Amino acid sequence: MDRRKVLRLFGTAAVAAQLPMALVAKAAEMKKKGVMLMNRIAPSVSELYIANLDGGNERKLLAESAFDYNATLSPSGWLTFTSERRGDGQSDLYRARADGSGIEAMVATDSMEDAGVLSPDGKTLAFVSTANGYRANIWVRDMASGKLKQLTGIGQVQGKAGKPDGYFRPSWSPDGKWIALSSDRDTEWTGHDGGQGWEHTQELSIYLIRPDGSGLRQVVAKKGYCLGSPQWSPDGKRIVFYEMTVEATWGARRPNYIGKAYSQIVSVDVATGKDRIEHTSGTDLKLQPQYLSATEIGYLIKYGPNEGLAYTSQRAPLRQAMLRSPTWTPDGKSVIYEKVAFKPVRPLMKPLFSWDPDYDYRHVDVYPLMSRDGWIAYTDKQTGNSSIWIMRADGSDKRKVFESEGHGLDVSKVRMGLAGAFQPCWSPDGEWIAFGLGYWFAERNTMTAALWRVRRDGTGAEQLTDGTLHSGFPSYSHDGKELVYRVWSDKEKGLRILNLDTRKIRTLTDGLDNLPGWSPDGKRIVFTRRRAEDGNYDVYTIQPDGNGLFRATDHESSDGHAVWSADGRILWSGSQHGFRDEAALYEQTFQQYGQIYVMNADGSNKRILTDSKWEDSMPLYLPAN
Repeated sequence: MDRRKVLRLFGTAAVAAQLPMALVAKAAEMKKKGVMLMNRIAPSVSELYIANLDGGNERKLLAESAFDYNATLSPSGWLTFTSERRGDGQSDLYRARADGSGIEAMVATDSMEDAGVLSPDGKTLAFVSTANGYRANIWVRDMASGKLKQLTGIGQVQGKAGKPDGYFRPSWSPDGKWIALSSDRDTEWTGHDGGQGWEHTQELSIYLIRPDGSGLRQVVAKKGYCLGSPQWSPDGKRIVFYEMTVEATWGARRPNYIGKAYSQIVSVDVATGKDRIEHTSGTDLKLQPQYLSATEIGYLIKYGPNEGLAYTSQRAPLRQAMLRSPTWTPDGKSVIYEKVAFKPVRPLMKPLFSWDPDYDYRHVDVYPLMSRDGWIAYTDKQTGNSSIWIMRADGSDKRKVFESEGHGLDVSKVRMGLAGAFQPCWSPDGEWIAFGLGYWFAERNTMTAALWRVRRDGTGAEQLTDGTLHSGFPSYSHDGKELVYRVWSDKEKGLRILNLDTRKIRTLTDGLDNLPGWSPDGKRIVFTRRRAEDGNYDVYTIQPDGNGLFRATDHESSDGHAVWSADGRILWSGSQHGFRDEAALYEQTFQQYGQIYVMNADGSNKRILTDSKWEDSMPLYLPAN
């Protein structure tokens, strides 16, 4: 165990420094229980740049570049930014001189810290943190004393229990007396496509709060709309923000929705929330506006042919793909932004930041499952092919056992992760791997998929269902004689069990159920069920004979993608702690607020295992060597 993890066990470095060195050394010798593999959907590259307003003289901003984002330059001359230099997934706040030198940590706890902005006088930092409850809240830090104060999510400044209650993107008024922010407090957990989808949309309103936590008031709201990333006019009399429909917050993070998910740049009078001005028109996705002067606003265009920076004046746009989070410098002469990319992909088995002292976390591609003899099967999705691969537990001896191409699938759908060979599962004897082949997620409404299996050496591939029903997400029974899987059609939905000897199929459930998995002891099957009353999802278990239905989670938000650990616990992806940022700002992701949780099979002892800004899912515990 390295020193960083030792300190994390004991709390802050200041506390650890007071411990006897023998105790610290003993902690360093503690053995981990093993490794938790998990999938993270997030850019693999994010670097900060600065350039002239026309894009000229572009250069890297920091002397020591890492995975950095969300930078601002304060009037006092300090550069504030978020960085994951302590570990992939662990976002902390740093500052540097205006020239990018002298980098130092400002807030670096094991919670998520992001979106930091210094007050105009440089004395106070406002930022977002998930400390004290894993929800995104606004905090402030006194720069002289280092004292931290939580402003939202406590006392009178919190929303209704069980509902979304996140606070995002703080922005200081020019006189430093107020902080503007966006919040989804007191809204509903609503899926996309009119509540039908698993992933949530986001409704935001604009609020003000004083730096001491008093005076919270709503400036402007619009039912059915998302108002985000507020910024002040130079005289402090107006606030500008982006505005889109709630439904568009789903398409805003999916590049295949170009022209269908769009927004406008709007400003209102701070005192009244009225005198509304729409500064833009058209179907570009316009985000993160900022006043450059009393008469000019700059903003980001995300996705599409006009991607880059644009202005409400006659200033020429700066077109550049994958340019994100622009912030214009106080002198109006330069713009700071990040460049993000998903290539090169995050490597298999890359170490990730671990929030659990018992396990090291590492990255893996989607749907990993371990055989009894220690091999891992997974879908190779991040390279765009979605074929079935296997490898040893340490990531060695990777080999493809089933190629998705050549089966009539639309290549463009495969590249978008909407088609391919999904969720491989091992037979108990390790000789076979079953999986679904076809179109997935929303594509299931109009396209087909079938169950297949292949031997572990890549031979003997055969189709197990005829494809008349959309079938997928199989899991082997304890004795290897049956497969449980999900079907989907206009006439028939639910879980089915296929006998591999007789090829007879029996109905297990007929609800809106998905992602079944047989328990290690063969006694129960875990799955996700959609609730009829509000369209959200919970984790259930059931006996293979259809008896003993048990609801394991019951939060108003969505829970799902549940899997078994070898010792009979259930791990799943959940959203009960809400968004960690404005939904529209995320990049090419689905459920960007998803965190990984674990519980006992009876639903007890629930606890969170990740606390990142990103979409974390598909965990797999590997035992220690």
